[in-house]
Amino acid sequence: MAKLSEMESARRRGEALLAEGPVAVAAYYDPSWQKIVVKTNRNLILAFAPADAEGLESAKPEELSEIEIAPAGLGLHFPRLDADLYVPALLQGVFGSRKWMAARLGERGGRSKSPAKRAAAKANGTLGGRPRNA
Repeated sequence: MAKLSEMESARRRGEALLAEGPVAVAAYYDPSWQKIVVKTNRNLILAFAPADAEGLESAKPEELSEIEIAPAGLGLHFPRLDADLYVPALLQGVFGSRKWMAARLGERGGRSKSPAKRAAAKANGTLGGRPRNA
């Protein structure tokens, strides 16, 4: 069980977070844009494609039609998908866990078709390609 001092410290951090940063006041899925739109208390609007957020990648429009905002405005919950997003992280461009984000970056890098990558693949091919699994 948490100590009283830890709970007080957490409460103070939470209050500071609410005081300093924008929080969500409205969120909805816009089918014409095919984007999730989040409006904040500071008149900031964030719009992003569901495919760019962990847990929403393969969501259908009807699954995105219901979005709940956490009472403090720090979280978005998609009940039909059982997925949650943290608003301060979204505003910093973080749309998922570190592991998920790293996988997405690696996937994009793997699709790269730069001259250096082509040359490396060609050089590797002259060596016989990838080694076979033992």
